[in-house]
This record gives sequence, structure tokens and C-alpha cells, in this order.
Amino acid sequence: MTKSIAVFGTGPGVGQAVARRYGKEGYDVVLVARRREPLDLLARDLSADGITAHVITADLDRTSAVPELAERIRANVGNPTALYYGPVPTDPGFVPAVDLTPERLQDRMPITLYTLLALVREFLPAMVERRDGAILSAQGAAAVRGRPNMSGWPTVLAAQRNYLQSLAAEVSGKGVYVGMLYIGARIAGTPFDTDYQRRQAQGEPVPDLPAADPAELAEILWDMHTRRNRHETVVPTGVLDG
Repeated sequence: MTKSIAVFGTGPGVGQAVARRYGKEGYDVVLVARRREPLDLLARDLSADGITAHVITADLDRTSAVPELAERIRANVGNPTALYYGPVPTDPGFVPAVDLTPERLQDRMPITLYTLLALVREFLPAMVERRDGAILSAQGAAAVRGRPNMSGWPTVLAAQRNYLQSLAAEVSGKGVYVGMLYIGARIAGTPFDTDYQRRQAQGEPVPDLPAADPAELAEILWDMHTRRNRHETVVPTGVLDG
């Protein structure tokens, strides 16, 4: 049976790189994001490389639509062998912790946590039944350690991390792998990196962030999945020291 991966949040950066990396290994790929045009372009590129790709548009802020989304995925590839979850809110909205409000957190709960929970409940049972599956994520390293003036979305990402850590411990003996990649860098090819370079060129103050190649990040996730020798990786090494 052909293996498949559903990539939730197939935006520029890690999502697209994960689709390419898994497609290279013979996985059918389901591309999920809000906007259809970039997905169609990516699907054509993947098809040119011999990768079977399916395009599904969805707003991952709408947790109530997950059952319908799951059925659309099953209509294309059945229950996926693996899922990658890495969507980013339209406005991550980093704020100082002293300015954080309950409303700001609530706005980011669906896309960060609620929809992930609903998707795992849809697809985990089949993974456990066949004793083979993977649930993967990639997020900012601020989920691991709080930073000044970077509260808000990372606060909810920390809750996501706690959930995935618990899930990893519960399903590792059932053939299902849970892997989390935390990135303390700007990812090449993303809107954030473009804006960062523009601000830097104009002499605006910007944090000192190394650049990361999304293909290398996808390779780390693939290595974690295939080796299953660790559940978390933080890159670059030492980014959380001090």
C-alpha cells in the first residue's frame, strides 16, 4: 500500500519542504492550506518530479470543519500514514507578556491547538490499528522557552507542545511516532524572512537571527521520523542557551 502524508499548513518554508521530502520517499502528498493558487503551483512542481500530490483548500481556523476535511483527505488517499501540522496564524501577533490579554490567546487557540486535536482524533485510530504512523510538527523555539516581548502565540504553542509530549509518551508503544521540531531561526523563502532582510537592509533594528534552509529542516524531521530516537529537536544547537 502506498504511504501518504497530509501536510497541514503547506505554506512557503517547512510545509512545502516536508511535502517534497516525503514525496521523494514515495509518499503520496496531500497539500492543505487556505489559498489554492500556491498549492496548485506546488502540486505541478511535485508532479513534474513524479510525486502524486492532491490539493485541498481549508481554513484551519475552523475546527468545526475538520470532519469534512478528513473525509476529503480520505477520498484521495485513505487515512494518511503521517500528518504534518505547521500552520501559522495570519498575524502571529507577538506582544510583551505585560500586554497579553485572554482575547488575544483565544483568537489563536483554534489554528494552534483545537484543530490539531481534532485531526489527531480523526487519524490516530487508523495509525494505531496498523501500528504505523507519524504526527509531526515544526514551530518556533519560543514555544520551548519564553522570550521578552514574544508572548501571545508562543504561549499557545507551549500548550501545543505539552499536548504533543503527552501524546508521544502514550502512543510510542503502539507504532505511532510523534516528532516536534522547534526553530530559533528565520526560514529562507518565507514572508518573515523577506521582511527581515528588507528591514535589515534599511538599517532598522532587528533581532540577530540565523537563516535556516527549509529543505534542511524537512530533512531533520524525516530523520527523526525514520530513526525514532528522539521526540524533540531544537535548531540551531544552543539557541536556547543563556
